Amino acid sequence: MDVITKKLETTSLKLGPLVVWVDNEATVSKLVDTLDGLKKGPASIFIDLEGVNLSRHGTISIMQIYDAVDKCVYLVDIHTLGAKCFSTPGKDHRTLKHVLEDENTVKVFFDVRNDSDALYAHFKIDLAGIHDLQLMEVATRTYNRRLLNGLAKCIDRDAPLTERERENMLDVKAKGRALFLPEQGGSYEVFNQRPLPDSLKLYCVHDVQVLPRLYDYYDKKMSDAWRRKVLDVSVERVSMSHRADYVTSGRFMAFAPASWVYGKEV
Repeated sequence: MDVITKKLETTSLKLGPLVVWVDNEATVSKLVDTLDGLKKGPASIFIDLEGVNLSRHGTISIMQIYDAVDKCVYLVDIHTLGAKCFSTPGKDHRTLKHVLEDENTVKVFFDVRNDSDALYAHFKIDLAGIHDLQLMEVATRTYNRRLLNGLAKCIDRDAPLTERERENMLDVKAKGRALFLPEQGGSYEVFNQRPLPDSLKLYCVHDVQVLPRLYDYYDKKMSDAWRRKVLDVSVERVSMSHRADYVTSGRFMAFAPASWVYGKEV
């Protein structure tokens, strides 16, 4: 059992302490086989990315994949492996690229836009089967839907966590941010440091571990009509991120789809 797993036994959200660092082709192959086995079930693949200026203008350092069935977090070292992450086949000759582009395999992201932009620009990954948690939160509101919420606000308001879990998460997040936020003396380049500091691994793990709880919370509150809207706009977000004129930052990113702003819940 490695250090990061031992630490997770005391700091995790009790969603499972198993963490796998994926930095060779053999481990990528096993990951692909595992994810391929989940494609016919309910939402069980939750994904987040970290990087330096994460977009077409920057780089991807790590892809965090949470397997909610086996309660395992895979930290895929894209900085080290590069394109091999997406081209290494499993036993059925499928790759991580196939999994990410399979519309029948549900993948859950929180605000997929810049993640999609980076994956498409650097590795030609055309995401499909996406459920965007940020949109799910907006869809469950009974009040003004004008502005989008960030992940931190959604966790604070909606994630069903115990007080101890919240305290642990805040501690882990604070230690991680101190390493990469420039205003706290850090640098995003730390995501490319190898070995990755344990405090940053914990940060990556906690971010993706909480997504299933938010997904379950919002999914239970959504009507079928709103669920269809979320899926449609999730597709639109991916398509938009491929455009040559896609802009990766700005105040406009904080606004919900215009047709949703004052739409009645159905």
